[in-house]
Amino acid sequence: MEAEVQADRLPAAAPTPLISLPPRRKLAILGAVLLTIFLASLDQTVVGTALPTIVRDLNGASLYSWVVSAYLLSSTVTVPIYGKFSDVFGRKVMLIIGVVLFLVGSWLSGASQNMNQLVAFRAIQGLGAGALFPIVMAIIGDLYSPRERGRFQGLFGAVFALSFIVGPFIGGWITDNISWHWVFYVNVPVGIAALVVLATVLPSSGHPQASIRDLDYLGIVLFTAGVVPFMLGLTDKGEPNSSGQLPGWTDPNVGGLIVLGLVILAIFVFAESRAKEPIIPMDLFKERDYAVSMAAVFAFGIAMFAAVIYMPRFYQTVRGISATASGYYIWPLLVGLIGGSIGTGLLISRLGRYKWLMTGGAVVMLVGGFLMTHVTAAVPDWELWAWMLVLGLGIGPAMAGFTVVVQNSVPMSRLGVATSTLTFLRQIGASVGLAAAGTIFSASFAGRLPANLAEQGVPQQLIPQLVKLAGALQNVGNGRTLLEHVLPPQFQPLIPKIIAGANNAFAIAIGDLFWITVISGSLGLACTLMLRDRPLKSAAELRSGAMTGGAEGQAAAAQSAAPEPTY
Repeated sequence: MEAEVQADRLPAAAPTPLISLPPRRKLAILGAVLLTIFLASLDQTVVGTALPTIVRDLNGASLYSWVVSAYLLSSTVTVPIYGKFSDVFGRKVMLIIGVVLFLVGSWLSGASQNMNQLVAFRAIQGLGAGALFPIVMAIIGDLYSPRERGRFQGLFGAVFALSFIVGPFIGGWITDNISWHWVFYVNVPVGIAALVVLATVLPSSGHPQASIRDLDYLGIVLFTAGVVPFMLGLTDKGEPNSSGQLPGWTDPNVGGLIVLGLVILAIFVFAESRAKEPIIPMDLFKERDYAVSMAAVFAFGIAMFAAVIYMPRFYQTVRGISATASGYYIWPLLVGLIGGSIGTGLLISRLGRYKWLMTGGAVVMLVGGFLMTHVTAAVPDWELWAWMLVLGLGIGPAMAGFTVVVQNSVPMSRLGVATSTLTFLRQIGASVGLAAAGTIFSASFAGRLPANLAEQGVPQQLIPQLVKLAGALQNVGNGRTLLEHVLPPQFQPLIPKIIAGANNAFAIAIGDLFWITVISGSLGLACTLMLRDRPLKSAAELRSGAMTGGAEGQAAAAQSAAPEPTY
């Protein structure tokens, strides 16, 4: 009733809630933000390829995982904060700050002289990267109507997948032919080019919606204090201890940190419900499509990343493929992801609807995930590639569609914080999924190893000793050197059979991981079915509705009544 009264008070000719720019300028902005996204996503895959060489040169094996974890932590924590700040102070200034921090962190990382410096500078890189994904997606929401956004949001999923294709090659080539330092330095000229375009073509207009005194400082502190231990606990769950085994969920460094983080986050939710300018507005979750989309993105985040992380490991360990080449053996997954993301975005824009496209994508994901549960060491490459193609085609719609749905569910004044919350939940879902995958894989491998060794003719009296070496047997090379040292001479001829048994147990354990995809994907599908299939308005319809006094015009005007996003 209150919304209707507010709508009645609006002028009949309320402006369209989109930033009006010439098409060429919009395309220039699109190119710059896509380059920015590509830079951030490429950095993760390039660094992964170069990391073994970096650790060797800097003599820092004990901090190996922290090179990745420091970046992940700082980028995840800052995502909602940047989203809120972009709504308050403008997209342009916050995006430029993020890009500058990312470039400074890249340069310092390349200049690192020891592992402690590298970890610290990667954290600075992450502080910048946290701004890139949510603000870029919010900018697309500012420039294009809901019906147009699909085709452009689909490009982001494609850029993400493309980085996984070219990243290992670029990282390997630079490391082998130039220096690992240039894995970081190469970001700088590309980032400066994107920065120049953004500073030139991205408009600066509007007025801040709140003063710096109104910011939710308590929320920022509580959010950081809750997310950091939660993420650290999940990270520790996926890191083997000194004996090569994954710590249990009851380990204080795992379960203790996770519980601590969840308790603080519960306090954060309570505080946010009373904050004047919350970084994650709780009232948005009262809107059905918004809340359902957030739950679906979290579920699909758990479901979709196991394949990207574990299939290269399958090829390295079971098939003996090099680390660089293993990234290319998952090409069907990435081709399917690119095709599914772009295709869904184009269809959403053409049809103006999304629910059944995204439902169909979720079903295809479940089919692909179920097929992948049948992975064995003997499965032919062509068959495995077909399964990965199906899985990728199903993941693509989830990458592209929910951003459109969420942006269609909130007023323009809250586009940044809504998009950043979506990005944050996707990243948290991925972290939860990978922690669960590590636990399931370790337990499954240890449980399946005895039977697979027995099938290869390994004597029963030797199997308990080999099970104790499960950590080494699941590594690249299957611990051949260790086996040659610990096995008595009479058992040395059995090493090929031991490795064959370990490889099949390894492959089946990876297949077991995809039950996470099936179960979590089913939850995502259930959430998707709860969406309302509301038509997406084009720019012309928004403009026409805002200029008329009808019911639709009042609805469009009501959305545009909030201040335009500040650039």
